[in-house]
Amino acid sequence: MNQPVDGSETGLILASESARRLALLAQIGVTPARIVPADLDETPRDDESPRQLAARLARAKAAVVAAAFPAAFVLAADTVVVAGRRILGKPANGEAARLTLARLSGRRHRVFGAVALRAPDGRWGERLVESRVAFARLDAAEIAAYIESGEWQGCAGGYAIQGRAGGFVRFLSGSYSNVVGLPLFETRQLLRGLGGRRFG
Repeated sequence: MNQPVDGSETGLILASESARRLALLAQIGVTPARIVPADLDETPRDDESPRQLAARLARAKAAVVAAAFPAAFVLAADTVVVAGRRILGKPANGEAARLTLARLSGRRHRVFGAVALRAPDGRWGERLVESRVAFARLDAAEIAAYIESGEWQGCAGGYAIQGRAGGFVRFLSGSYSNVVGLPLFETRQLLRGLGGRRFG
């Protein structure tokens, strides 16, 4: 859905290629005019907390795309999954996904979702949401079957709660849509706050 760069664009640009985020926006009646992923190094900085990482990346993604589309609203988001003090990124392969799911098995973890919106007049809106999720204890066969499904690919924490992994969740506190990839209540508030009736 990427289109040629046009700095005069005045609609909403989603600075993400995530199909999950696009689908979530559709749930609240929002359709971006363009999808323009921001290519960033997402490596955590030294002594950077998970919440700081999520907030920094969301704002950085929006800033990169906004520089090319100054007349548009630019929406970006980032999701960071944390078990204990360990940040669980997107597994690079099936073995990494297996180790990640084994780490999540039978315990709670946190999902930080950051959203940033840059308006054409230079105003910024940002929100940070924390959800807490607990998985049931998973045996080796359950983990293997999930890895075989391929649903872990491209997912922070190695799972997609809206798919088969929904059956692993025994407890969830906070925003469900945040765990999917975009906290909808906070996103809608940002859009309405900076965009007014345009995103009513």
